[in-house]
Amino acid sequence: MQRVSGVVKHYEWGDQNFIPGLLGVEPDGRPWAEWWLGTHPSGPTTFLDGGLLGNVTGALPFLLKVLAAAEPLSLQTHPTPAQARDGFARGLYPDGQAKPELLCALTPFEALCGIRPEERTLAILSELGIADSDLARVLATDGAGAALAGLYRNAVDPSPAVTACQSSQRPEADWVRQLDVKYPGDPSVAATLLLNYVVLAPGQALRLEAGNLHAYLRGAGIELMGASDNVIRGGLTVKPVDVEELLHVVDPTALAEPLLPMGTRYELSDAGVALVRLEAGEQHRATGHELTIDLHGVSWYLAPGDQLEAAATTFVVVPSLT
Repeated sequence: MQRVSGVVKHYEWGDQNFIPGLLGVEPDGRPWAEWWLGTHPSGPTTFLDGGLLGNVTGALPFLLKVLAAAEPLSLQTHPTPAQARDGFARGLYPDGQAKPELLCALTPFEALCGIRPEERTLAILSELGIADSDLARVLATDGAGAALAGLYRNAVDPSPAVTACQSSQRPEADWVRQLDVKYPGDPSVAATLLLNYVVLAPGQALRLEAGNLHAYLRGAGIELMGASDNVIRGGLTVKPVDVEELLHVVDPTALAEPLLPMGTRYELSDAGVALVRLEAGEQHRATGHELTIDLHGVSWYLAPGDQLEAAATTFVVVPSLT
């Protein structure tokens, strides 16, 4: 095994303390949003002597991160492999790869993940007192995809939904209030009411496949994804958005159960890898080029055949079984 060092990303939504605490360094007042491990050119991992991991492994198909969000991220989705190749050929995307994602919570973690089944959303809208709104009508007659498109194309007025949330105690309404303060007039604020709101306990996980409309809201976790920069944003951000491309890529199929069953192994087969959790004292033998990070903030590169004995709870990226 060889020790490796990742790369920190200071995005404005990041938490100031979680990642420094994990790595055992002093906070510096900046937001530490992500800690990257992989061979992606935007943040390549190095060995302790400064040599590049990629010189040994070649380009890895995955990126392993610690993510710590103090504020919500953008409302976004990612393309299928075919959409990514087509978008890259047209100069729309920075690369031709899909970007499936998996997040395993390290702290209580709040997120919006996938389109909620329509009957559940209609019940929430009724509880909010807007069962006769344009949003409810379009959702009931034409489905969530049409409701989302209506909000973004100014065919559905988002204001009744936003106003109704001002006096509701539902957590979904609380987030609408918070997001409306930061992004007033953004149709994505009302669009969040179409999505599953979830709270992950430590150890629980989400898998965000192509077309899944989502936004991380608050918390820290281990994130595993395909090594791609292809993100299509609809709003809740100061970064560029592409509403028409988002509506082209988003999958409006209802996701009834966003959370994965609790386990110690989570497959991300679209990227050819899985995330495995080991507890202190457990042993693991690598079968591919693997990266680890433990809750003492120590990261290793494992070549095929290397043996690891976990010194603390450890997350390992391994080849997928599916």
